[in-house]
Amino acid sequence: MDNREIKMKRLFSKGNAVIIACDHGEFDGPIPGMEDIKKTVSKINPDVDAVLMSPGMLRHTGEFFARRNMPLAVTRLNWDTVYCFNWNYIEAPSVEAFSPEEMISLGGEIALVSLTLKTGSESTDAKNVEVFRKLTAAAHRLGIPVIGEYFPTKSDRISPEEMHDEVRIGCRIMAELGADMIKTFYTLDFKKVVAGCPVPIFALGASKLPTQLDALKLAHSEIKDGAKGVVFGRNAIQVSNPSKFQAALMDVVKNKTSPETAVKKHGLRN
Repeated sequence: MDNREIKMKRLFSKGNAVIIACDHGEFDGPIPGMEDIKKTVSKINPDVDAVLMSPGMLRHTGEFFARRNMPLAVTRLNWDTVYCFNWNYIEAPSVEAFSPEEMISLGGEIALVSLTLKTGSESTDAKNVEVFRKLTAAAHRLGIPVIGEYFPTKSDRISPEEMHDEVRIGCRIMAELGADMIKTFYTLDFKKVVAGCPVPIFALGASKLPTQLDALKLAHSEIKDGAKGVVFGRNAIQVSNPSKFQAALMDVVKNKTSPETAVKKHGLRN
């Protein structure tokens, strides 16, 4: 067993994985609930499996990760305009932001590398694949597992049918290109996405939902349809008590507790 396998074993050591995303500032600046990243991370439930951050923010939050039996640090290596929602960017070129060596030196343990295709430019698509392959290969040489994130351009404007078709194809492409795991959107026929992809898929939380029960229902559906875990950001952070919500989320994702039972058990209030 090498380092890559060890890190993946740790990530799934308690069953389906719960990853809390705190990397929004790398594209949107200080959004509500994440203005003070050190304070935000301090409220994360230490029993979650991993926390997704920019490598540059690990130096500001090291005290959280330095304690015994704390979550793994998942760190994003590339930078893609597809995430700059406030600036309405749509061309989605990707560039290398951090090398795997930098990631390790800053404390990262698992890499995340995103890929956007069908950008409208075949040249941009090809360059995005080049960036994905370069960073994935470099991470693998160092024994670092890679979560590939498939994120369509104009994700908030395409139809559910278009989203499903692109995610289904995109996830398979990422697996073919070497991703060890994949993070992506939950689609209207997610079971087909899972069936066509040989590596574990994590479903994301996407936009902030109206209630915590709604967020737990989303997680419940994602796991029921084959996701091996979830990556929740706004829905797990922009709540009155992040740690309590995350405990409820773990119950739903790992123990298949019903969302309604989890809300009552953990005393969640919107």
